[in-house]
Amino acid sequence: MSKKPQYDPEEIRFPDQKIVTSPLVPEMEQSYIEYAMSVIVGRALPDVRDGLKPVHRRILYAMYEDNLTHDKPFKKSATCVGDVLGRYHPHGDASVYDALVRLAQDFSMRYPLVDGHGNFGSVDGDPPAAYRYTEARLDKISQEMLRDIEKETVDWDPNFDESRKEPRVLPSRFPNLLVNGSSGIAVGMATNIPPHNLREVIDAAVCVLDNPEATLDDLMEYVKGPDFPTRGMIMGRAGIRQAYATGKGHIRVRARTEFEEFGNNRTRIIVTEIPYQVNKRMLIKNMADQVEDKRLEGISDIRDESDRNGMRIVIELKKDANAQVVLNRLFAQTQLQITFAINMLALVNNQSQPRILSLRHILDEYLAFQEEVILRRTKFDLRKAQERAHLLEGLLIAQDNIDEVIRIIRQSYDNAKENLMARFGLDDVQAQAICEMRLIALQGLNREKLEAEYKELEERIAYFNQLLSDEGLLKQVLKDELTEIRSKYGDDRVTEIAFAEDDLDVEDLIEEEECVFTLTAAGYIKRTPVSAYKAQRRGGKGITAQTLKDEDYVETVFTASTHDFILFFTNKGRVHRKKGYQIAEAGRTAKGTYIGNVLPVEQDEKVTAMIHLREFPEDRYLVMVTRNGTVKRIQLSAINTARKAGIRCITLDEGDDLICVRETDGEQCILIATHDGMAICFLENDVRCMGRDACGVRGINLRPGDYVIGAARAKYDHQVLMVTENGYGKRTLMDEYIRADGPQKRGGFGLKGYQVTEKTGPVVGVKVVSDEDDILVISDAGVIIRMAVSGISVYGRAAQGVKIMNLEEGVKVISFARTDHEEEEDSGEAAEEG
Repeated sequence: MSKKPQYDPEEIRFPDQKIVTSPLVPEMEQSYIEYAMSVIVGRALPDVRDGLKPVHRRILYAMYEDNLTHDKPFKKSATCVGDVLGRYHPHGDASVYDALVRLAQDFSMRYPLVDGHGNFGSVDGDPPAAYRYTEARLDKISQEMLRDIEKETVDWDPNFDESRKEPRVLPSRFPNLLVNGSSGIAVGMATNIPPHNLREVIDAAVCVLDNPEATLDDLMEYVKGPDFPTRGMIMGRAGIRQAYATGKGHIRVRARTEFEEFGNNRTRIIVTEIPYQVNKRMLIKNMADQVEDKRLEGISDIRDESDRNGMRIVIELKKDANAQVVLNRLFAQTQLQITFAINMLALVNNQSQPRILSLRHILDEYLAFQEEVILRRTKFDLRKAQERAHLLEGLLIAQDNIDEVIRIIRQSYDNAKENLMARFGLDDVQAQAICEMRLIALQGLNREKLEAEYKELEERIAYFNQLLSDEGLLKQVLKDELTEIRSKYGDDRVTEIAFAEDDLDVEDLIEEEECVFTLTAAGYIKRTPVSAYKAQRRGGKGITAQTLKDEDYVETVFTASTHDFILFFTNKGRVHRKKGYQIAEAGRTAKGTYIGNVLPVEQDEKVTAMIHLREFPEDRYLVMVTRNGTVKRIQLSAINTARKAGIRCITLDEGDDLICVRETDGEQCILIATHDGMAICFLENDVRCMGRDACGVRGINLRPGDYVIGAARAKYDHQVLMVTENGYGKRTLMDEYIRADGPQKRGGFGLKGYQVTEKTGPVVGVKVVSDEDDILVISDAGVIIRMAVSGISVYGRAAQGVKIMNLEEGVKVISFARTDHEEEEDSGEAAEEG
């Protein structure tokens, strides 16, 4: 027999209940947003003002409440953990103790805020002892985090059961967010702020106070970069600057190593410092595993000789091992070198909004908060001083009439206060204070002491009022207090910042070779070793250089080293930078890689000019020429940037395109050639040096229908080589372009440089060449022919030239490039190979 249910399912057990029907998706979205914001604000992210997460703030304040300051005896960590749990943080005890432990670790915090006694873990990853064994108290510098908190300098919120109040933020009299850094993972976002040197950060804050217009360069004169408690070395400054400018960046942190000789001409690598947050024990284990798996060679022994005097990891090398090569492998394959991803995310606007902050923004937020702290402290001190001064006024009246005051108190029963107020004009506060004084104290009132104290209070009140009304004085007080903390707690930085040239670069592992770079009209780019193209005699058919899609053709070709910088200039006037080896190598007949996968170009943007170089010296220039004949000169160093999105190098008129860029030394002659065979040669100094956003000036005047097809640097002992669409070409002596009275002036129509006819077709390119050069001529069918320049005849400016490339019907020459000379082979053999 089954039992009856204890209740009727149809019965409404809670008559006042209200059931709200809600679609699942919106309800989940809203609930998840509320949960996410709770995690972001209440757990994972630090506040920009004090640099603390809620659990750290509660730990420090609970210890302050218990008077566990640096000059008091230690107490068990369990006491602190219990107080934090019971008063402010109703979560797991493990989370509170873990946070307490981190605040005490000198290898986690640049300036520890908790003074720990006992086993608080190690850089080897050893866990701390249980909280019943360890002891803790506030570190000395923590008094600056909590100073003036009792003077109403911060807002307070009720705790979880509303039995007491807790501070929303600590006064934090030094910029703790930058000084000690922070890391945390919230919902959909994370923060990773490295620690910094206290002295440097305060110097930067003072710089902002002195100069509100201070730039990032000004601030980086003081803040050199992160300063990790585990020391180490930061390789290069580019990532630091990017992080300080944008709030995000990557820096390479490397262990400090040295070579040491031992035994019979053997070498060992000594590691004395490791990167921040690297587990030393796991680092050694990983190195040993790689040696065992033969992924690291040349190492005979690895051991840890660290002791209380410092870290010392010994890596002994085999007798025939190259120490520098082994060290480079260690940097590349182990955590002896790491990439620290900086993401300066913090809560701003009174904990209401997480934002990624630049260095200047963090300093501005902190200084604004400190000004508010000083203002609130001053108002508190002013109120207390006014209350005390008011009391002293009453006591001075009582002292002047002490006998009568005593008589009134003796003769009064329950109304002494009212009688004093009526007799001497005192208010309730003054009369109450007099009534509460003991008779012996009342008789012992010393007028001189009262007047001295009253005078001092008047001076303080006047100073407080001035401070509240004078912004300059307020900033000076803030500056003085920051300087005092810097002098008291500041130290030298411990993390060295090394030059980027010392960094391990993938370029060191890539063999340098000369390559041909080709770019098609459809935007496919590749590099191929120059050796793949053998020289032929004039009139050869060439060899197939690239397999192309229908209606595609090779548009640009040039030669450069794999270690050169390749600057890509687009028709929209932007420039991008890549190393030669970053362009994928492909076979002679391969199509290549789409340029959009290499550069962040827009859909209607195409690369129209490319140059290669090794450095960006201050005394070198770029001369840019547009399709409509505009010329612009700019310092080469002005475009020295590795920005992934590229930078603007020229502002173009509507309908104009950038087509040619040449590197110069400031003293060159510039030759510009047009589609219809006109040419002009002028001194580059005729064009003044301009900024990146300038438009340029008129270089050549064009007749209707004509346009510029190229430009070159004129050299007196060289020749001008022009090539036409139908495979004709000629060399012309430079003397024919530079007259006896010197070059022409820019802006003219120029001289006839090529006799363009129906047989030759229009001009497609111009180069300044010598007898020692070869050229690569390329057709729109994807065929390249290489030939010696010396094999091309020299003619006058008005000549039609000679046939230099045999073309199939309908095929046109579209470009050519100059390259180093190579001995010719028989053209017949080359044709058979093609």
